[in-house]
Amino acid sequence: MKAVILAGGLGTRLKPFTEVIPKPLLPVGEKAILEVQIEHLKKYGFNEIFLATNYKSDYIENFFGDGSKYGVELYISKEDKPLGTVGPLSLIKERLGNEPFLVMNGDILTKCDFSKLYKFGLAIDSDLIVGIKEFFTPFRFGNIFFNEDYVTRIEEKQDIKTNILSGIYIMKPGIFEYIKYNESLSMDVLINSMLKKKSKIAKYLIKEYWLDIGVVEDYKEVQEVYNNHFKDE
Repeated sequence: MKAVILAGGLGTRLKPFTEVIPKPLLPVGEKAILEVQIEHLKKYGFNEIFLATNYKSDYIENFFGDGSKYGVELYISKEDKPLGTVGPLSLIKERLGNEPFLVMNGDILTKCDFSKLYKFGLAIDSDLIVGIKEFFTPFRFGNIFFNEDYVTRIEEKQDIKTNILSGIYIMKPGIFEYIKYNESLSMDVLINSMLKKKSKIAKYLIKEYWLDIGVVEDYKEVQEVYNNHFKDE
């Protein structure tokens, strides 16, 4: 099975760490973020992994080589210009072939059972399956209800529940109908384009641990949870 890790981001929100090395190579425990991702993909049967790179691409290539030490075949794809979150796939279209593949952002750490996600994607009629995650945001204030001048009820502070894109997807070859070669394309634009054409987009709820390492506070959190979730992978 094939997987693509989008590892070309600049990591501007994680400065000053990313001024020295690219975000996917930042250490968590005794490993780099990308190492944890690759080992987790391997655990669930993904043996061909493509790293879509841009910023400090040579660092990533020198670090991983051909992937043999991880027991996978590893391919490095380099962008000449920023192509967004979807555009990089156009550079490796031929290598991806005619089978479904997994795509994930290079700043995601998760315990998701990728084999279950992949099987779900195979079975459902859609060229794009988006992994989603329930996200709870603390609300700072209590909510008050009233009828004219009299209070009728109050609610204590409650978390606001939303469902967010997890940065993990299953795609099928038909997705390339929407992706032009070497042109920038973001995931939100792709999804809106597909919806506009009435194309089916499926969703898969990820219930396992998940963290997007977007800002410094997230990076500090993953250092704390690494031993509990990823150390033995």
